[in-house]
Amino acid sequence: MTYLRPVKIFLVAALLGFAVFLGWGYARNHPEDVPWTELDLARPVGAFTGRKLAALDGEGEKCRTLLRRAGIDFIALPPRDAPGQCGYDDAVRFRGGGALDIEYRPAELGTSCPVAAALALWEWHVVQPAALRHFGVKVERIEHFGSYSCRRVYGRSEGAWSEHASANAVDVAGFGLADGRRVDVAADWKGDTPKARFLREVRDGACRLFATTLSPDYNAAHRDHLHLDQAERGAMGWRACR
Repeated sequence: MTYLRPVKIFLVAALLGFAVFLGWGYARNHPEDVPWTELDLARPVGAFTGRKLAALDGEGEKCRTLLRRAGIDFIALPPRDAPGQCGYDDAVRFRGGGALDIEYRPAELGTSCPVAAALALWEWHVVQPAALRHFGVKVERIEHFGSYSCRRVYGRSEGAWSEHASANAVDVAGFGLADGRRVDVAADWKGDTPKARFLREVRDGACRLFATTLSPDYNAAHRDHLHLDQAERGAMGWRACR
């Protein structure tokens, strides 16, 4: 009957309005899952957190403001110029304390600010919860092979420059637990032990926060560390996770 058509239109419009209302309410309560909201390091990790972190490239002051608001104690490193495409102008170094529980060794770790922001979220939302699940204690130390290194990918004489050349990457070698135990990427990756499960969990969690996450599963060059970087990959923001 003809009177059914206006009823159908009304019902469709009502359903669309209700969907918009629900979507708006969800976006307001979960801004981390919405692409156009500002990044807030105090929020949980959401669907678009990783892309927002990578988008901090070239936004040094904005990134440092986010660190301060999150209670992270750091120092801004002076710009560094070097030949080729090496150097950086927005690197920071954690000073320990504040909102961070983990110590880095060696202590002199300076990374680009987007990498530092991702490391903080990785500690809070991935590393510490995984350590408590698998070991019953927290991680107190992250051991690393450094960040800045003026070189091309794999140290080749030609080809693309490494993200390490701009301090936009860090290589994590292991973790020290609060009870004295140590988790080593090279020694503990294989198998189905608590240490191996922990390492895979923190690798998978890093994939949500870093543009690139490479582990021993990728190739022999990464047999002893997790490579984490914030490579800029344009508007699509595709991520490498292996």
